[in-house]
Amino acid sequence: MAKKTSKILRIKQVKSGIGYTVRTKNTLKALGFRNVGDVVEHKENEALLGMLDKVSHLVEIETVDEEK
Repeated sequence: MAKKTSKILRIKQVKSGIGYTVRTKNTLKALGFRNVGDVVEHKENEALLGMLDKVSHLVEIETVDEEK
């Protein structure tokens, strides 16, 4: 079987976690965010996509490129 290439996602926090549940704030922290405007890059995987689904209203997601 051919090896699947994983995408790199660039994620930017555009809205504060203030006023949301502790669980939401912990998800933002686990993604690596500290402040509004921070940008992080992660390899796409199932766990990451699940976390992004939970905080999609607070972040913008952009696909950078594919890793070989």
